[in-house]
Amino acid sequence: MTADPDTMRDITPRTPPAPLNEAERARIKALAARQHAASGVLMQVVTFLGGQVEDGLKLLPDTTRTRLDGAAVRALRASYDAAGRSRGGIGRAVASDRAHKALASVSGAIGGLGGLPTALAELPIATTMIFRAVQHVAETHGEDPTAPETRAQCLMVFGKGGHGKEDDGVDTSFIGARIGLSGAAINKLISKVAPQFATVLGQKLAGQAVPILGAAAGAGTNYTFVSYYTDIAHVHFGLRSLARDFGENEVADAFHEELSKLTGPLLKA
Repeated sequence: MTADPDTMRDITPRTPPAPLNEAERARIKALAARQHAASGVLMQVVTFLGGQVEDGLKLLPDTTRTRLDGAAVRALRASYDAAGRSRGGIGRAVASDRAHKALASVSGAIGGLGGLPTALAELPIATTMIFRAVQHVAETHGEDPTAPETRAQCLMVFGKGGHGKEDDGVDTSFIGARIGLSGAAINKLISKVAPQFATVLGQKLAGQAVPILGAAAGAGTNYTFVSYYTDIAHVHFGLRSLARDFGENEVADAFHEELSKLTGPLLKA
């Protein structure tokens, strides 16, 4: 199955790509800076606080920890399926990064009111909020938000947890990739992404585990995670947009060159 050429241009240009000019290099530099900043103060604080207790996951009951991967798979699958439906009504009204952050914060606060049980029940809602935010970013970069190809690319964004050098944001090998769109291919992609996303969910649940106090933690972590994933989505889909006109290799090389200049100490536990 391929994307409709009328709604989404092929990432691989049919003609030789044009060389990057100064304006495009400036865009790439800005995207590199955005990725570097994505694991900034808010995300680092969440990581730091989790590190003070060795690992946020250790705060959770064993049964909850063993259920996380399954919960991540179900939440991602439900979000992927829901994202393919019409975005009318309230979905159309929520049309900005700020609106998605606000709604996610409210959802997290409600989920933390009752401690772990309500936090677990809120996971699919939080995941859908993040997915919708990422989907909106894809649309702003010229992609059809309900197309299977775009939704698969949104799933790729969830594979980036942002907790260390081994997970340094956008994997540029995928900015021009054609992802298989069969049911089996999507299930395989979700299975690949879910463990990384489950780690993020574990920190979220650990923060929401205490009733009442968990409401503030839930609002804060949801806001942080929506902020992080939308930033990574802007980088991912921004690079895809550039790759359509200037070629995947040249864009990826320029991006990594700019990213290599942005070195600095990270806050560690």
